[in-house]
Amino acid sequence: MTDRKLRPMTDLDLEQVLAWRNHPEVRRYMYTTHEIGLDEHRAWFARASENSAVHLLIYEHQGRASGFVNITFGRSPKVADWGFYLSPDAARGTGRSLGKEALKYAFEQLCLHKVCGQALGFNERSIAFHKALGFAEEGRLRDQHFDGAEYHDVVCFGLLDHEWQSQVKELNDE
Repeated sequence: MTDRKLRPMTDLDLEQVLAWRNHPEVRRYMYTTHEIGLDEHRAWFARASENSAVHLLIYEHQGRASGFVNITFGRSPKVADWGFYLSPDAARGTGRSLGKEALKYAFEQLCLHKVCGQALGFNERSIAFHKALGFAEEGRLRDQHFDGAEYHDVVCFGLLDHEWQSQVKELNDE
């Protein structure tokens, strides 16, 4: 039995996920950087929960909720975007295991052909994280996002199923 897993997000997770999302070290890397209120968060969860194209997941490590993953299908039934963040107090290495579990879910449970990700150009940790998981940088959208004060590049990533399959053994051996 594994000590880490993904499970569907429920109403019981709302306040904890909101606290993670509103933490300054998480919020600064989001497209919307305002502090989200509970009513706004509940409305988002209600909309997302009714949408079959959206998978909201909680990452648990040793029985403790440690991160959030969002996998959303787009125009193609076999291609989805992902987003994620960790609990601000998550142990070192949690991000890597969250990434592996989320990609395993995406490719093995959802049978995706491709997972796409994005990172703001100044988010060097997320860029390195995507590359470490085997994502290819597919492009840079220059000055694509305005945060209210300045424009930022958006870096686009993609990971194909066959690339993931070749990564699995290597990642599991670490």
